[in-house]
Order: sequence, then structure tokens, then C-alpha cells
Amino acid sequence: MPFLLRVAADPSAHHRAETPGLAAAAARREHWGHGTRTTFLQVATQELLCDCGGYAMNWSVEASRNALITDTDLLLALLDAPDPELRSSACYALSTATGEAARITDVLHARLTVEQVPAIRASLVLAIAELAREHDDPHAAAWAHALRTAPAQPADIRVPAAPAWLCLVDDPVPDELRTTLDVLVTDDLAHFLADVPWIAHVDDTKGLTRTLDQMLNDAQPGVLAPWKPASCVTQALRLAPRSPRRPDRTTPCTGMAVL
Repeated sequence: MPFLLRVAADPSAHHRAETPGLAAAAARREHWGHGTRTTFLQVATQELLCDCGGYAMNWSVEASRNALITDTDLLLALLDAPDPELRSSACYALSTATGEAARITDVLHARLTVEQVPAIRASLVLAIAELAREHDDPHAAAWAHALRTAPAQPADIRVPAAPAWLCLVDDPVPDELRTTLDVLVTDDLAHFLADVPWIAHVDDTKGLTRTLDQMLNDAQPGVLAPWKPASCVTQALRLAPRSPRRPDRTTPCTGMAVL
């Protein structure tokens, strides 16, 4: 684990952006295809799991998480890296931390105020929420609610803040959230957020749609068989028939939709 993070920190190394993601994968439970309210931001599970060699995966995940936290400063420095993919991978790795959650969260919040890339802003929102869920931050739900309901925020922040909030509370899905997502979620936005690690691990082509379908409509989680159509081809977000016209809005990565 430590050598992976040192590769990522070395500007002369090849495949720098992939290495924090590889480290983060070792520090997480297997969760392909799972975008439910209980699993989307779940780093690990207490359930005993064994790999194909009979080794307890829980132990290896915990060891990997502890190894990551010893190099927190290396990962935090990567949040300012010129490569957006490297910044996103750093977010994904930092959110698995077993300690120093408050310090990491403060740095992630600070980076969110200056980040310009839509996918990285979404990654920062989800990393903050995942840390909060893992460490029982009592203020995180209110923060996510404020983000998702703020018309001044761009769609690439408001939309990931919605599943973040749903994962932090037990409240029923409110009608206003469905209506908001119906307006904000577009094909362009789904494209911009497709490589956000949390979303990509639900589905590498329809990640955002499948995530919201599972959270809003209790769609079946898991990896889809390649010969079966995705359940998300149904209208995942629709609460009522769309009106024939919508308010004009600018592109989802920088624009703001006023509801």
C-alpha cells in the first residue's frame, strides 16, 4: 500500500492517477453495482467475507484503510495536483480513512470552494459525505441538505449532494427532491459525472441513472448481466409527467437551474 501512494506522489511516475484508486479499492468492500442508500457510501461491512483463498477480506480491508491513514499528508497534497483524475482518485482514497476525519474533511471542504472541474466537485461532495457517514458526523446531513436545495449551486454539486443526503438520513424520499432531480439530471450531466468513482462503480455506462433509480425507486442493486436491459431504462426520476416546457438553463457543469 505505501508504495502505491508514493508512485502517485511522484510527478515522474507513469499511471499516477490510477494508483490512489487501486489503493482505495483495497481499502473498500466489494460493491460493484450497489448504489442503494445503505451501500453507496459504505466503505466496509461488519459481515464476515472471505476471498477465494479463504482469507478474511474484512481484515485485509481494515489493514489497507489503516495503511492509507498513515500517508494522509501524501493524499491531501494530491488534491492540488494538476491532473483532475488524480484529484478524484485522492478523494476516493481519503474517504476510506479510519482516523483524522475532521482534518481531512476540513481540507476537502476547502478544496470544494476552489475546484473548477465538475466531476471533481462531485467527488469532493461524496468524499465528505462518506467520511461523515463512517465517522457519525452529526452536522453532515444538514450540510448536504443545504447543498442540494441551494439554487446558487451548480448541478454537479446539487445532484451528488442528493444521494449524499439520502445516505445520511432515514427520511422518506421527499417529492421536492424527485422534482429537483428531474430538472437537474440531464444526459450531459450524467456524462460529466460518469467517471466519478462512486458512480462509476455502480455502473460504468449508466452509473448516475442506476444510482438514483436504486435510491429513489428501490431498484434491484448488483451487476447487470450483459444480455439483460438495465432496469433504469424506465423513468427513474419521474414523479409526474414532464411539463412540455422547462426553464432554460445553461450547461450542467457550470450552469444553475432555478426551480
